[in-house]
Amino acid sequence: MKEIFNGYFDNRELSWLKFNERVLEEAEDEALPLMERLNFVSIYCSNLDEFFMVRVGTLHDQTLVKEIKKDNKSGMTPAEQLSKIAERTAELLPRKEKAYKNIMKGLKSHGIEQVHPDKLKDKGEAEYLEAYFKKEILPLLSPTVVDKTHPVPFVKNKNLYAGISLRPRGAYKHTVLGIVPLTSSDIFGRIIYLPAPQDGEGKIRFLLLEDLILHFADLIFPNFEVINRNIFRITRNADIDVHEALFDHDVDFRDIMEELIKKRKKLAPVRIELFAENGEIDKELLAKKLGLDLGGDFIFAQSCPLDFGFAGELRDKLEGRTELFFRELLPQQSAMIKEGVSVIKQAEQQDLMLFYPYEKFNSFISLLEESACDPTVVSIKITLYRVARDSKIVNALIRAAEAGKDVLALVELRARFDEENNIGWSKRLADAGVTVIYGLDSLKVHSKLLLITRRIGNEIKYITQIGTGNYNERTSKLYTDITLITSDKEFGADASLVFNNLSVGMAVESSSTLLVAPNCLKSRVVEMIDREITYGAEGYIGIKMNSLTDIDIIQKLVEASRKGVEVRLIIRGICCLVAGIKGFTENITVTSIVGRFLEHSRIYIFGKDERRKVYISSADFMTRNTEKRVEVAAPIKNQALQERLTDIFNTMLRDNVKARVQLPDGSYVKKTAADGEEPLDSQLYFYEQAYISRERQQSKNEKKLLGKIKDLFKK
Repeated sequence: MKEIFNGYFDNRELSWLKFNERVLEEAEDEALPLMERLNFVSIYCSNLDEFFMVRVGTLHDQTLVKEIKKDNKSGMTPAEQLSKIAERTAELLPRKEKAYKNIMKGLKSHGIEQVHPDKLKDKGEAEYLEAYFKKEILPLLSPTVVDKTHPVPFVKNKNLYAGISLRPRGAYKHTVLGIVPLTSSDIFGRIIYLPAPQDGEGKIRFLLLEDLILHFADLIFPNFEVINRNIFRITRNADIDVHEALFDHDVDFRDIMEELIKKRKKLAPVRIELFAENGEIDKELLAKKLGLDLGGDFIFAQSCPLDFGFAGELRDKLEGRTELFFRELLPQQSAMIKEGVSVIKQAEQQDLMLFYPYEKFNSFISLLEESACDPTVVSIKITLYRVARDSKIVNALIRAAEAGKDVLALVELRARFDEENNIGWSKRLADAGVTVIYGLDSLKVHSKLLLITRRIGNEIKYITQIGTGNYNERTSKLYTDITLITSDKEFGADASLVFNNLSVGMAVESSSTLLVAPNCLKSRVVEMIDREITYGAEGYIGIKMNSLTDIDIIQKLVEASRKGVEVRLIIRGICCLVAGIKGFTENITVTSIVGRFLEHSRIYIFGKDERRKVYISSADFMTRNTEKRVEVAAPIKNQALQERLTDIFNTMLRDNVKARVQLPDGSYVKKTAADGEEPLDSQLYFYEQAYISRERQQSKNEKKLLGKIKDLFKK
């Protein structure tokens, strides 16, 4: 492909860093409850971990190749991208540190205080901590001194270590490095709570394990003088090559993935993080001692914890302190689905749509459980990408197989960082008699597709479910997603075609109703954009998704803008298109919503009024989705559901609380309410509507109860 570096492109990696900055903004937002702000710091850090493991790891690999491949949008080489990533990551560090310190300051005003052992004034507390350390922690530590006879131990990915500069007592005065793994924190936890003072009812004072270990470093290395002490953490490349492994093996794919997971844990480091509050650190010396060939740009010193996994432990401790958390919101029963009535029968009467997390995921589970014992159901076929660790969905599939149904589950073993969980479930499914397949050698199967086949007399009937999100009960409460359940024969026929092809290791070449990547989704999307281009200023395109990177689709959207087509994009994360540039993208707007729930649904809208086409999909417009994965998009045929999805889309465009708008320079600014305009948080609005819809079903005194709900969501 010819490289075109126009001003309306943004680099993928830098665009992602802008998204994560929006997550950090939530941690800085003083209007949010303190523990939720701490949770956003944790999310920011875990996002960054994955980014370095995958994207930065890939770029590092590319620098080792003789043929330099430039980014096809920005024209940057891998080395140039790495330089920009390091620069921007370093710029955001002080904001993360400040956000954390402000949160801790706020928690202290609520009687919750993080303390440091070297700053304790109470002699009794100091003695308590020393006794606790000697009895509970010291026996579980495994310290190492790195010298000529003791090599550097293997440093595990994302684990915390204490790095202690030591000088032997005696004649020899050379400095050595002591390393203490903190992996034993799995045994005794990251948080250590101090005994509550007599006058401190309701107060909680705690310290982190790593602070205590640094404080008592002299007890860990009694034969040495402690010169300096710090905490470090290494992030390793996790970009394993599945395809290369396949060429060398003639064994079960599950066995290959198990080996690759082991290999991932030992790949080259791409980042070192240092906790630097306890004094100056020679970053390059530490890297040299550890044998890490990293430039100084990828060694990041900071004065806040390196791992925010302790936030979950603290959340559990503070359960019941409602002022520190978001108000509890519970998914409501969908108005479309009647409780206690067969979901299959309801789907035969009309198309059903569920909107998570606002509506209950249980309705989908009920469909599977009903199918497991329905004598008319002969087969159940499903694609599983990410599932919960205690999955009711998998258990329902197992019950169906044990009941004699023909059950097929495509388990995607390459769902990044969920491989081990999926391997475990694939074994349980296979043991129960489920036919388990792993997808295609060269393509991940990312679609969210379920096909239930029934035989009634001589007639074959289908119930098909297509979704935007994973079959995961846990994430259904945290991610916004949409599911369609239909008895439409065309949907069933296409879904059957998809599964038949996957079963023999082939991708679908053509389909009549569903858009199925990699062969018949992108081309159909381009056709629909072209159709809107013919309408000029009367044309309309509305797209909601997680990311936009596909250069061909970007070029088509730019072409549409130049012809006057109104293009509205709601993109949570990466967006390689820059809106509002005169002569190119002035008819395009890009909105990103980052809030309490993770925006995950994908909606495509082409055209207006009677020519409007609306789709839900598992696919973002990224090249990996459109060309290198099996994805499914489904047209919404029901007029009422079309209207509902269009209303959902337009409501998000009106969000003026959690929405950010992209500027022509590629930056994002928070959208604010105009004069006289009411604040609108689209996510809270959708929850409010779910409550109202439920009450309308149940209440005779509707007006009074609706008023109470409105008041609840205004607080």
